[in-house]
Amino acid sequence: MLVLKTLMMKQQFDAVLTGSDTPVNGVVTEINNGTYEFNALDESLQLTISRDAKGHWTRVTGSEPYLSGWVDELAEQIQLATKI
Repeated sequence: MLVLKTLMMKQQFDAVLTGSDTPVNGVVTEINNGTYEFNALDESLQLTISRDAKGHWTRVTGSEPYLSGWVDELAEQIQLATKI
């Protein structure tokens, strides 16, 4: 039973994206193997990114408007957080 609970837990970590006025604080959750979702604590932003067939990080879905630099910013934080 304990093993099952461990496998069901998804990796989460805090992240901050650069907003147009102020930083956007949120939580990143791995929703699939290699797909990550950022949700702002104030619910102002949602962004889901994943690697494409060539290994580049791309936006899968998210709220509008969004800044294109967020994909790279979030990808960098994902890589730092998942580094073992």
